[in-house]
Amino acid sequence: MPSLRRGPDNAAMNVRLRDHFLIAMPGMEDSIFAHSITYLCEHNEHGAMGIVVNRPLELSFDDIFEHLEIPGFVHHHDQPVLAGGPVQTDRGFVLHRREECWHWQSTLHVTAQISLTTSRDILESIARDEGPQDSLIALGYAGWGPGQLEEELAANAWLSLPAEASILFDVPLDQRAQAAAARLGINLGLLSSTFGNA
Repeated sequence: MPSLRRGPDNAAMNVRLRDHFLIAMPGMEDSIFAHSITYLCEHNEHGAMGIVVNRPLELSFDDIFEHLEIPGFVHHHDQPVLAGGPVQTDRGFVLHRREECWHWQSTLHVTAQISLTTSRDILESIARDEGPQDSLIALGYAGWGPGQLEEELAANAWLSLPAEASILFDVPLDQRAQAAAARLGINLGLLSSTFGNA
């Protein structure tokens, strides 16, 4: 995790965590982010935005496609839709592998490998098995105002590390946080619940 000093200068520090995972530390046990892992899509002087990637809702992709009344979709998308965060929970966000052959109406290219798309056209393509092979659909996102994430990191609320696409798309939901932590040699089950209280 980046070394951050406490104090008012945190927000001005040149720490950019775009394309990083944030793993909630045990001190966040009573938070809506307890046991979560979040993929950060943006982080700059204006704040940060990410998608929680291990919280399934009782909705499948097919449920979303039916609700949107997408014509001609193939009924076999039983992947769970994710609770992406507490902001704009009525809006869909698709995290997917970036492919140069696709051009969606509203896309943020996070890295050369990963993009975030919010337009309906990608949902229509996924519904018809014509979209990206690897994708996550989430309702809502996690957001931080200017300097807010830096303050939380300084208070040891989060463990941060560079993201890996294979953890996003290949690892089961309930194993993603531990798989990411293991890259740092950390077993989340052994962390004390008193560590990192903010």
